[in-house]
Amino acid sequence: MIDRVFLAEADELQLRYIAALDGHDMAGWLGCFSDACGGYECITAEGVEQDLPMAMMLDDCPARLRDRVKFVTEIWSGTYEEYATRHFVQRLRGEMIAPDVLRVTSNFLVSYTSAQRHSEILASGSYVDEVELHGGTAWFRSKRAIIDTITLPRYLVYPI
Repeated sequence: MIDRVFLAEADELQLRYIAALDGHDMAGWLGCFSDACGGYECITAEGVEQDLPMAMMLDDCPARLRDRVKFVTEIWSGTYEEYATRHFVQRLRGEMIAPDVLRVTSNFLVSYTSAQRHSEILASGSYVDEVELHGGTAWFRSKRAIIDTITLPRYLVYPI
């Protein structure tokens, strides 16, 4: 049985996550992950189906999550064409997989608007998240973005 309060906290976490990305708040994005996080992965559905280990983004520990933030905010800053994103997320299911750990599956659609004010779909797919609850607050234990297509219409700077 799923605790409805836990599910509501997981939904709130997802909202914090997409607000951080859409606001280009990489510190806020990082703040969505637990200190013991197993990481963030962005992979194609084809990669998942064929059990291919190649990911578009693979930040498999807290140190690499911090590296992602540093690259986007400091190292790459000023070297790419800025773009705005809008995430639309629909939770499909949640299931308890351990005490205080919930697996949440959601669909997503991410649009982007270029500096020239042209909007397109960047990516669609699903999130498979493990969410843990500590002190009444939900955190991502791991987050996996599975993209439906094998190519995207532009490069990725920000996580999906």
